[in-house]
Amino acid sequence: MKILITTDTYFPMINGVVTSTNNLYKELRTKGHEVKILTLSHRSEEWSEGDIYYLKSVKAGIYPDARIKVPFYNKLIKEILDWKPDIVHSQTEFSTMIAAKHIAKKLNIPHIHTYHTLYEDYLKYILNGRVIKKGAAAMFTKLLLNSLDGVVAPTDKTREVLEGYGVNTYMHVVPTGIDLRKFQREFSEEEKEELYRKHNLNKEDKIIAYVGRIAEEKNISEIISLFPSVLEKAENTKLLIVGGGPYIDELKQQVDNMKLEGQVIFVGMVKPEEVYKYYKLAHIFVTASTSETQGLTYLEALSTGCPIVCKYDKCIEGVVLQGINGYAYKTEAQFSDYISRILLNDGLRLSMSEAAQAKADEYSSSTFAANILEAYNKTIEYSEFINVQVGA
Repeated sequence: MKILITTDTYFPMINGVVTSTNNLYKELRTKGHEVKILTLSHRSEEWSEGDIYYLKSVKAGIYPDARIKVPFYNKLIKEILDWKPDIVHSQTEFSTMIAAKHIAKKLNIPHIHTYHTLYEDYLKYILNGRVIKKGAAAMFTKLLLNSLDGVVAPTDKTREVLEGYGVNTYMHVVPTGIDLRKFQREFSEEEKEELYRKHNLNKEDKIIAYVGRIAEEKNISEIISLFPSVLEKAENTKLLIVGGGPYIDELKQQVDNMKLEGQVIFVGMVKPEEVYKYYKLAHIFVTASTSETQGLTYLEALSTGCPIVCKYDKCIEGVVLQGINGYAYKTEAQFSDYISRILLNDGLRLSMSEAAQAKADEYSSSTFAANILEAYNKTIEYSEFINVQVGA
């Protein structure tokens, strides 16, 4: 099968969409399919490199890292049309979505789309939330997705939200997979000691860690606010905040105001190939985000054997198993109780670690690609059926 994947974001940018797209690309190729990726250039020029086609673009200026395609640069799109893919799979809703719709219409092939982002949680980034409101975002999403041949929702939570918007295009619920090999590497004592020295940690410290983008909607401020209640039960606990993003200065100010310097450590950005070390260093992965469509960091943590304590959200149902590989809290008291329960019981933490890795195995990138292929085949079959009906 010839498969075109389109996305506004791709390397060198790092985020969940990029990770998901790249994993899908690699696994589909491994399974013998021809795959090309159409994305936006960050060099103000267009070019192709192997299977990756970069369209000329400029900064959009409406939200962080957003770019838009420069019109009338269609040489690469013509090359893709000549290649004649069997299906188009878009990953983002903006510039390359327009190109995806154009290609699908021109070749009369199905167009399927993965809905990665619940935009109602991100509207404040678009012109500071002054123009687009939640209702308008829902209407835009409905009109856009109802014009397609299929939609992939990473979780039932996402499917239910889209149905609430009025989306009636057939939806496939396919959890995004991760490359387990990246997170199940060996982590030597020497590497562990190096991180201890780098971040002024002691071997006696109990470490809880947030790993991910530092943004307001990730609700990291709640973790910091609740952290003193953990220190009351396990005083030698440290909170590591791993990652970068637009909200980091506000969080640092919060830590200063609460006089938690030394207990809360801002690690900053780390290389993608180093991320697994921080999950393995941590006794618990913590997050209070409820803005995820799925939350790849949950799966990354589990794959390293790191138990999770997170704020309850529908997207983690069936992933975080209460009392087995972690806990989902609903109250402030539960947060500190669950964390101290794991930190102060080595036997419980060990059993949770084993259960975490077992659960992560269900979300391999290979399984993800197989499920996506099934969605492609169903979409193509249905599209062919409709074309026959229309032709008749």
